[in-house]
This record gives sequence, structure tokens and C-alpha cells, in this order.
Amino acid sequence: MTIDTGEVRTATASAPGIMSGTYLWITIGACALVFLGAFESLAVTTVMPVVSADLGGERLYALAFAGPLATGVIGMVAAGNWADRRGPVEPLYTAVAVFVAGLLVAGLAPSMEILVAGRFAQGLGSGALTVALYVVVARVYPRDLHPAIFAGFAAAWVVPSLIGPTVAGMVTELWSWHWVFLGVVALVLVALLMVVPALKNLARDGGDRSIPWSLGLLGWSVLAAVAVLALDLLGDVPGAGPVLAVAAVIVALIAVRPLLPKGSLAARRGLPSVILVRGLAAAAFFGTQVYIPYLLTDRYDFTPTLAGLSLTGGALAWSAAATVQGRMGTRLSSVVAVRIGTGLVVAGILLALVSAVLHMHALAIVAAWIVAGTGMGLMSPRTSALTLEMSTPENQGFNSSAMTVADSFSSALSLAVTGVLFATAASAAAVADPFVVVFAFAGAVAVAAAVLSPRLAPRAHGDAAREVAAP
Repeated sequence: MTIDTGEVRTATASAPGIMSGTYLWITIGACALVFLGAFESLAVTTVMPVVSADLGGERLYALAFAGPLATGVIGMVAAGNWADRRGPVEPLYTAVAVFVAGLLVAGLAPSMEILVAGRFAQGLGSGALTVALYVVVARVYPRDLHPAIFAGFAAAWVVPSLIGPTVAGMVTELWSWHWVFLGVVALVLVALLMVVPALKNLARDGGDRSIPWSLGLLGWSVLAAVAVLALDLLGDVPGAGPVLAVAAVIVALIAVRPLLPKGSLAARRGLPSVILVRGLAAAAFFGTQVYIPYLLTDRYDFTPTLAGLSLTGGALAWSAAATVQGRMGTRLSSVVAVRIGTGLVVAGILLALVSAVLHMHALAIVAAWIVAGTGMGLMSPRTSALTLEMSTPENQGFNSSAMTVADSFSSALSLAVTGVLFATAASAAAVADPFVVVFAFAGAVAVAAAVLSPRLAPRAHGDAAREVAAP
């Protein structure tokens, strides 16, 4: 017998799969919600130049991207605390409502200011939605199916990177950019209806209402988001820019500390290291990825379309690796999967670094990103599974929130830092190649993730793995 989230479950040999009759509709619906959130995040990249030109919003162009990432952190923290107190049903419904409201506001926006406000609401709802879905997974699926459902979530994030920009471009050309937002509304509601039957059972099994509302955590999340957004702006301040940027990083790290399990920034063994390694891997991967097309366009004369397609190999590798690890289930230890995955991320980024230094063939850079994508597909779903495995029903919401906060915060912070590094190196091109500087920084972050990956295993089995609770 295995015990998961307070319920006794049968042996893994008799457990149905995530696409069986028991879980079919919630699996499809949950993956569809993840897919639609990811589609919006990626599709906007294609249509935003058209939106900006149409609404005269060049001044707010960057904020339309950075804003949702920042408000997403706030949504994650709020949903995590709410799910611990009341269960995941209420925060999930609310997250969908806020996300849909953001889509409607953005899709109907007559000005760039209103569109950015809609994007802020989208980020808030999307961040809360992700955390609520993780808690739903913990309450609905047996633990041995967690790698498989998280592989589905990983694929739902990757597929939009393959089709999102193209579909968004076609919709904009055939109709209008407004429908890139408005057309998703109906699809979100359909996906939610698929999940509703499973939520009815969860509504009778709420959380622990003795857990206090964490207004302090919400305040820290707001400060962390503001600090990350400020980093992009402060780096350009004449004279004091670098000092202010460093101060923003320090404030951001101080603010995010209460949002993570105790000991996360100190790499304490067990769950804190799971969260830290996941965040470091995401920071390294996405801090590099945004500069791959830039390098290919700048140094190899790739067209923008071809340079963007260079990331397709990495996206497909991520999806394939996530599928493989999901099918392997318990035959592949989660800790081993993360160790191998972080090692592949290091290898991919270092290959990209060497390619930039030696001006190797463009195919070497494409191959590097396939290796890095394989690593992320292998380790990312397993860090999700480990997080739930090391959680109790009382802190599943907080720990799920911490996991997604680590993803979003570390990626945003990494992009802000690499942006400052790239701009600084580009202004002194004779001294340092900006691409080499960025890849070297990301490589160092990836090495840190790989070095810390052995600390994922707790000191002892059983309840010792669950000793870390919300602060």
C-alpha cells in the first residue's frame, strides 16, 4: 500500500494511467489549461509589434511582457496560501476568472495602457492557475502517476512554442490581433468544464482553515516582483546604474526568501534544494535561450524566422525527454533524473558557449540547444514530482507556489541580469563578446544547479522528507 495526500491507494501495479477513464477528462482539461496559458505567453510575442503600432504603445512595449511575469509571482503566492487553507477548488475557479478577465480587457483594449492592465491580470490569473493545478494533481492523482501528468504539463508548455507564434500570426493576418486574446476565452471555459467533475469531489475535502492568511508573504511577493521589474530600468541610470541594479538584485533575493521553503537559498538538503535546483536550472536555460536566435541572426545571417525555428529542436527534445521519463515512472529515480538532467543543461549551455567563442558552425548551436532541452525535459517534471512527494496536504499549496515562484522569479531575474551584462559587454565590444559573457554567466548558474543536485535526496526516508513547512 502507498499513502498519498492522506488517502490509502492500491499498489502501483493496478493503478490506471492518466488517460484511463478515471482520469481522462481531468487530464485533458488540466493540460489544456496549461497549454492555453503557455500559448498566450508565447503568442503575444508575435503580435505585440502589431499591437504596439496599432495602439501607439512603443513606450509600454517592454512592460507588456515584464508585467505579467511580475504579477504572476503574486498570483502564485496568493493561490498557494489559499489552497492550503481552503483546498484548490476556490483558487482554481478564481484564477480562471481573472485570466479570462485579462484576456477580455486586452482583446478589447482601445489603448496600450488598458492592454497592459489586461496583461497584468493575465499574469496574475495564470500564475495562480498553475499553483492551483499542482495542488489538484496532488489531491486527485496517486503519487506514482505524478511523473506522467507532469510530463503532460511539460508537453503542454512546449507545444505552444512550436505552433503559437505561427497560429497567432495567421489569426492576426486573417482577422485581427484582438482575436489572439478573445479567441482563447471560449477554449479556456471548455477546458475548465472538463476539470469540473473532479473538482466536485475535492470541494468536500478542503484545506486546513487554521492556517492563517499570509498577508506578509503576499507583501514579499509584491516587493520581489517590483524589484525584478526595477532591475531593467535601474541599469540604464547614468552613473549610479550598476550600483542601483545590484541593490535591486539584493532586494529581490531578500523578498523572495520568505516565499520559498526554509533553507532554499542556503541549499538545505531535501525540498529546499529541490526548489533551488529547479530555479537555477530555469534561470540558466531561459537566460541562454533568448540569445540563441539573436546570435544566429547577428553572426550567421539567419532570417528571424529561421533563427526562431532553431529553438524548435530544443522544444521537441524537452517534450520527448519529458514523455520518456513519464513512461519510465518509478523505474527511474526522480533524484537520478534531476542529476542527469542538470548535467545535460550544463553540457548544452557550455557547447553554446564554445560555439560562440570559436565561431563554430551554426548546427553546433542548434545541437547544443537540443542537448539542453533534453536536460530540462528530464529534470523539470521530476522536480515537480519531488516537490509533491516531500509535501503534506497542509503545505502542498505553499510548496507548489514556491516551485512555480522559483521558476518565474529565477527566470525573470536571470533575464534582467543577462540583459544588463549583454548591454555592458556590447558597449565595450573590443574587450568582451556579449554573447560569450551571457553564455558564461548562464553556464555558471547551470553548473551550480548540477553541483547542488545531489542534495535533493533528504537525510532520511519517510517523514524526514516532509520536515520543511511554510514559514
